[in-house]
Amino acid sequence: MVYFDNFRNWFLMFMKQMLGGIWQALSNIVLGIGQVFNFGVYARQLAGQDFGWAWILVILILLLAIAIWGSLIFLIIPGIRKYIRFRRSLVGKEDLLEEIADLHRDVIRLTAEKEKIMSLKVSSAGFSMEELQEAIRTAEGLPAPAETQATGEEGEEGEEPSGKRFARLSLVDEKYAYYEPPAYNNSMDLKQLCDDIRNFACYNSGLFYEIKTIRLMIAGLSCTKLIVLQGISGTGKTSLPYTLGKYFLNDATIASVQPSWRERSELFGYFNEFTKKFNETEVLKRIYESSYNDDVNIIVLDEMNIARIEYYFAEMLSILEMPNPAEWKIELVPSSWEDDPVRLEDGKLTIPQNVWYIGTANNDDSTFAVSDKVYDRAVVINLDSKGMPFEAPVTEPKPFSYSYIDSLYKKAVTEHPIEDSVLDKIGKLDLYVIDKFRVAFGNRIMKQMKVFVPVYVACGGTQLDAIDYMLATKVFRKFDALNLSLIRGEIRGLIMLLDSLFGKDVMKESIAYLRRLQKS
Repeated sequence: MVYFDNFRNWFLMFMKQMLGGIWQALSNIVLGIGQVFNFGVYARQLAGQDFGWAWILVILILLLAIAIWGSLIFLIIPGIRKYIRFRRSLVGKEDLLEEIADLHRDVIRLTAEKEKIMSLKVSSAGFSMEELQEAIRTAEGLPAPAETQATGEEGEEGEEPSGKRFARLSLVDEKYAYYEPPAYNNSMDLKQLCDDIRNFACYNSGLFYEIKTIRLMIAGLSCTKLIVLQGISGTGKTSLPYTLGKYFLNDATIASVQPSWRERSELFGYFNEFTKKFNETEVLKRIYESSYNDDVNIIVLDEMNIARIEYYFAEMLSILEMPNPAEWKIELVPSSWEDDPVRLEDGKLTIPQNVWYIGTANNDDSTFAVSDKVYDRAVVINLDSKGMPFEAPVTEPKPFSYSYIDSLYKKAVTEHPIEDSVLDKIGKLDLYVIDKFRVAFGNRIMKQMKVFVPVYVACGGTQLDAIDYMLATKVFRKFDALNLSLIRGEIRGLIMLLDSLFGKDVMKESIAYLRRLQKS
């Protein structure tokens, strides 16, 4: 009992001390506010005083105090209202997304139950579902079902193979059974290619892109498989990859991202355990078909940040970072069947090297912020202005092989490496940024830069312009996550360092971005 009494006494003293401190803190706040606005005390302090001409100073002091407190209240109340509205809209959007996802799952579940009930009814009648469907088609004079047809050199691709769980991929196998590659145009260099793409977009689609935008796109494709086009609406974000597909005579596959996308099955499809079929998507079909050809294949993730990219594209983000392309595999099904598509190995699909993923992103209240994980892996191209109209010559599309473009990339890296003196300056800049901002370049960024910069030079740009763009979009962009009020002075020093290392106002993109941060 003595031990328990000691414990009880200690516990009471402990709680009294802690709760007393909380109560004292709250009461001090209340007392402090009461003391600030205790107008009776102020009135008594002034009563009976004879200030003479100093009354003017007294009135000025009182007006100044009223102005300061009025300004604070004027700033605080709208801030509180804005925060409440923001929280309400955020919670409402999350609830809406959850409701959409629940409805989507309910539709899938109800469809599966309907198919199961129909199958049970049909089996009880003594024949299979396929026989019933065939009988209905025969009675109504309907043709046999066909998969979405793709027009090739000889016209229709054929009918959907029955009984195969990968129906659309099996059609691809049939299409390429007697495939002969086209006569590729492998005569241009990268500079000519950029000019030709720009002229093609202008002449055939009435789209006006700055030559810098095309160079950034071609150089970006050399160092990563993921490009993010972001900016205001109406600047041609979706039109650019669409035009590239038209130019290369291999139309881009456009996947419109939906708010309910939460996992990879939305992008690649899923295996239906009841029907024993794999629900294939256009994206999956395009990736599989790319393994058969040497074309430039583009997949567009339109409005990619209307859902969280880290959810539905997470597996691809990890796969595309693997150093060995032979390990770029996604598992579609856990085991293989005898009639599976030819290029599936044990239910796994190898991601070909001739496929690029280009996402478009709008930054507004209806979208999610793109995470640092995605930005680090991608090359970001900002389309913030409309291109100026110009006259372009007649420009025809041209089929280029992936192998040839890849050889141009390797040639550029060999012929236009970053100069050692410039690398030394980047190293000094890296040390300064680490010391002052606790932000590092990272091996991934330097690896991308050593490919991006030479290719950008081969496209007709300059070395410092390419480095400037990579610093602004890869390194200095990370400052957004810092407390800007604490680093404004350091940003001024960083701008001076950029001028001293590379020349006065040479790093225009980076300096403009840093100055925007200073004004934030």
